[in-house]
Amino acid sequence: MSAVRKMPIGVQSFEDLRSKGFLYIDKTEFISKLIDGSKVHFLSRPRRFGKSLFLSTLKAYFLGQKELFKGLALETYEEAEKDKREIWQEYPVLYLDFNIGIYDTQEGLLNRLHSFLQEYETMYGSTGLDMPDRFQNVIKSAHKKTGKQVVILIDEYDKPLLQTMWKDENLNEIYRTVLKGFFGVIKSADQYIRFAFLTGVTKFSKVSIFSDLNNLRDLSLLSDYSGICGISQEELEKGFVPEIQNLAEKNNLSYEKALAKLKQRYDGYKFARKGSAMYNPFSLLNVFASGEFSSYWFATGTPTFLVDYLKKAYYNIPDLDGNVKINEAGLETYRADAVNPLPILFQAGYVTIKDYNDFAGLYRLGFPNDEVRYGFLDNLLPAYTSVRSDKTGLSIWEFYEQIEAADVDGFMEKLKGIISGIPYDSLTEKDLALREQNYQTAVYLVFALMNQFVHTEVHCAAGRADCTVEFPDKVYIFEFKLTSNGTAEDALNQIREKGYADRFSGSGKKVTAVGASFDEKKRTIKDWKISSP
Repeated sequence: MSAVRKMPIGVQSFEDLRSKGFLYIDKTEFISKLIDGSKVHFLSRPRRFGKSLFLSTLKAYFLGQKELFKGLALETYEEAEKDKREIWQEYPVLYLDFNIGIYDTQEGLLNRLHSFLQEYETMYGSTGLDMPDRFQNVIKSAHKKTGKQVVILIDEYDKPLLQTMWKDENLNEIYRTVLKGFFGVIKSADQYIRFAFLTGVTKFSKVSIFSDLNNLRDLSLLSDYSGICGISQEELEKGFVPEIQNLAEKNNLSYEKALAKLKQRYDGYKFARKGSAMYNPFSLLNVFASGEFSSYWFATGTPTFLVDYLKKAYYNIPDLDGNVKINEAGLETYRADAVNPLPILFQAGYVTIKDYNDFAGLYRLGFPNDEVRYGFLDNLLPAYTSVRSDKTGLSIWEFYEQIEAADVDGFMEKLKGIISGIPYDSLTEKDLALREQNYQTAVYLVFALMNQFVHTEVHCAAGRADCTVEFPDKVYIFEFKLTSNGTAEDALNQIREKGYADRFSGSGKKVTAVGASFDEKKRTIKDWKISSP
């Protein structure tokens, strides 16, 4: 078994990564595309996707730390430019990291900005009266003292906004106003700036944060920059050969099957129309370091607020698995209400681009991979059923055990039990469609989560849902009538009339049909019938 190289888990300093022997996937080609082009840039990517490391790489370049780039693409690029301009120049770099700070009061943001400005005011001998004025004076003073234009790097600019968005709208509004004025300095001080780069999870363009910074180039959805963060299939297979070999041996898999499992669990993020699919780097590095397939990225942040967001929007949960269509304007919108949850789901990394219809101008979105799919659905289950959040894994496993043992009655009794506990919040007796949607979501979640252990298919439509569970030797076809006027016999008839079992003809598998109806008054499954289709 080969020695596993040092995985840079949590290492966000390019200098540390390069000087201390950590594995590095070369992303410096993207810097060569940026440094001699436009001046002010923005990049949105989900958390733990490598934004901070990329910003640190930019910092090292603009500080002229040539030795850190030995053997990398940027070294080759700079060498080719030496006859056109002075290479490996050192610039004054202003680096503001919003990951540092506690943003639960108005002073939280002001203290972070004060700390940042004070550091560089001391360095360059600058003063000022208020935040925008002080920021502008720091830029001018740095330029005057060094004779060089200034580089501004701002990491996770939206951290204060995200931390207050769901807790304190008044404070969030104050933060937006402060940051709008602060970032606006980048445009007004344009003549003193060599380069600027801002990163974040979200783009608050629709709530005026960047309205004064309208010279910004947004790289987030551009195909040429789709691989700027994350790890591509080519990078994985070229750069992690010994790690994949070790992972395969530890899990009794062939090299090819280990690759396939990595792809299914961690690949699939697309950030542009024509961009390559990317692996989540945090999950990949962790799986190679531990030698175990598990949930790593998803476990670092529970999307509780997103679950609440989806419920408030009465969103049709089954659509998230590849049935969402939206145009580019909708994809970039970010609003602090529950009208449209899709932009924040996309920007936060819970859904991603599956494909793009050029003629219609529409993106199709869905879960990127199994880690996100099952992690997200697992978090949704307690919101739509009576299953406790600490019992979701056990509950789904028990469903699987019952159906695998051909205990259909036990399976249906358990399903009846969790559906009868569906919370309704303020739904009235008139909200029949919403109650049906809650029934449908509960059924969908159970069968979709069972797909971790056995092949399942779930199709949902108004007032009904059909689900298939396929084992090597048997198949179960379920039809649920979710309205009060549907009976278990009606459900069985639909299975027969629609020919749901036809595709299993000649397979040698035993096919069992299960029809079920709902009791609106008791808010649960009323009865079910079992037969051959």
